[in-house]
Amino acid sequence: MEGFVEFTNRSQGRDRLFRAIQYTCMLLSYFIEHKADKEKLVMKLKQLESSMSSGRKMFRLGNMVHALVAARRTTQLPDVVPRFCLTASNLTRALYFVCDAVLWLKSVGLQPDVDKPKWRNWATKCYYFSLLMNLARDWYEISWRLEQAVQEKKIKQNSSWETHNQELNCEKCDDLHGFFLLLFQILKRHPPLLLDLVKNLCDLSGPLDTLGIYKTNAGVIGFCGILSSLVGILTLASPHLKLQQ
Repeated sequence: MEGFVEFTNRSQGRDRLFRAIQYTCMLLSYFIEHKADKEKLVMKLKQLESSMSSGRKMFRLGNMVHALVAARRTTQLPDVVPRFCLTASNLTRALYFVCDAVLWLKSVGLQPDVDKPKWRNWATKCYYFSLLMNLARDWYEISWRLEQAVQEKKIKQNSSWETHNQELNCEKCDDLHGFFLLLFQILKRHPPLLLDLVKNLCDLSGPLDTLGIYKTNAGVIGFCGILSSLVGILTLASPHLKLQQ
């Protein structure tokens, strides 16, 4: 109970919970919206979804500063690829929070003249680019570990040294099956990298649909949003599972 109280006392914790509820409402309303006797329930679910979305916008009002601080910190990374990807991701995320704040001002009536579709489109593009940079960083980390694993295996083969508990046991790393087997082993050995990859891939479903790049439906977006939210809750509650910047 104390852990839950501590979790919900943080703005990020409340945002994760609100996000999970928001996408759960989206998924449930998608499944029951075509049933004749569920109109009122669908309306309530959509109202709750909208309320959760508005609440999250309020929680994120100060996140632009956090993103800028994170961008300044990532400029000090020694490796050029993570430095570029994470800095670009944090900067575009800061722009996303600016657009998000403008949309919140529109929703509460403080700025009624705001062009909502235009600002929403800008926010989605910033969020989309930020996710692409995060995925590029994930792929760099995976590629680096794959290369290390292959080199390690070659050294073991050349020295004719084998162990009974050898972790990298694929027979060939140059074919497709061997590649996916090695990739599976790498992700299994590095849970933070796996969780970050899953979260970023799930988060892509929303902007891909909004920008018309790959149209899906509310069911897919809701499911991906729930999965991403659960990963976010897990990494926030257990910091050792979060991929370090």
